[in-house]
Amino acid sequence: MERSEGTARGRRDLLKVSATAVGAAFAGSLASAGPAAAEQAASSSERFPRGAATFPMGPFTKSDANPILRPEPAHDWESAYLYNPCAVVVGGRIALLYRAQNVRKTSSIGLAWSDDGITFRRRAEPVLSPSEPYELPGGCEDPRVVHIGDTFYLTYTGYDGTSALLCLATSKDLVHWTKHGPLFPELHDPIHGDKPWNKAGAILATPVDGTYWMYFGESNVFWARSKDLVHWETVGNEDPVARPVHPWEGSLIEPGPPPLRTDDGHILLVYNARSDGKGGYTKGQYSTGQLLIDPADPTKAVARLERPFLVPTSADEQDGQVNHVVFTEGLVHFRDAWFLYYGMADSVLGVAVWRPAREG
Repeated sequence: MERSEGTARGRRDLLKVSATAVGAAFAGSLASAGPAAAEQAASSSERFPRGAATFPMGPFTKSDANPILRPEPAHDWESAYLYNPCAVVVGGRIALLYRAQNVRKTSSIGLAWSDDGITFRRRAEPVLSPSEPYELPGGCEDPRVVHIGDTFYLTYTGYDGTSALLCLATSKDLVHWTKHGPLFPELHDPIHGDKPWNKAGAILATPVDGTYWMYFGESNVFWARSKDLVHWETVGNEDPVARPVHPWEGSLIEPGPPPLRTDDGHILLVYNARSDGKGGYTKGQYSTGQLLIDPADPTKAVARLERPFLVPTSADEQDGQVNHVVFTEGLVHFRDAWFLYYGMADSVLGVAVWRPAREG
């Protein structure tokens, strides 16, 4: 079993977005957010009980069972590569929705179930396949899912070979999905020029003062908000929640799993980042970090880890369709542990687990 790099120092390696060091996550976030945030965090203790989530989370230990899922040659739609899975707990089991590619590099989304978080049984057919012009020929990519009320809300990327667009689908059973189309069909991301390009939507399942928030983007972390979880508004790329700060995230940052409310009521976003080759990190390396957002102003990050808490170290993470990649999109609390699901070199699926010490 191996520990992911940087986590041992994680609880003291916190920075404000301005890159000013702070002493601890809670103290740093409140110090940078002001009295209003402190009051809101204190009042949230009943809604977000202790033990729900903390900032920072970890250390996570990569499973000896990795890769937990590999391509299945018997199923054409998932015969080449599996990566970038999301997860949700349903009825005492973990449902894993993952991106799969065939040899033609067309992506679909598959579904697998687990009773222990490690061993999965997959469906033979995909649950979401490309059918619309904005999904062809590239497919349906990179799912992220939340369960709110009796509905599952799935964000994914529709790729037509030219533009990647953030799309939404809803379901009652994780198998039958209604597509609602691209959320921002004309919005561009600065690193892709003026062509439409937006992706990686991570929805906060608990509303803030009656409004739902979503974080998305690739060059930076952007924000959007909604009253009904289907129709979303955004200022686009004009006002990022967070930009790259450290060498390991110098090339881009992209939201990972749906954000969580911490035990003090703040918003925790696990995100993925790509190195620009500086600071001793391999150029193009994808790693995973954590940042904290003040619910008094959900448009701004107030603290983040200085170093990634999950980095590519194993052979399956170093060598694959894209080398030097761990890419996280699933994080769930299950049986007193946190399970973090990620793609390994855009080829197979892995999991890392954190079992917090029990109080008392």
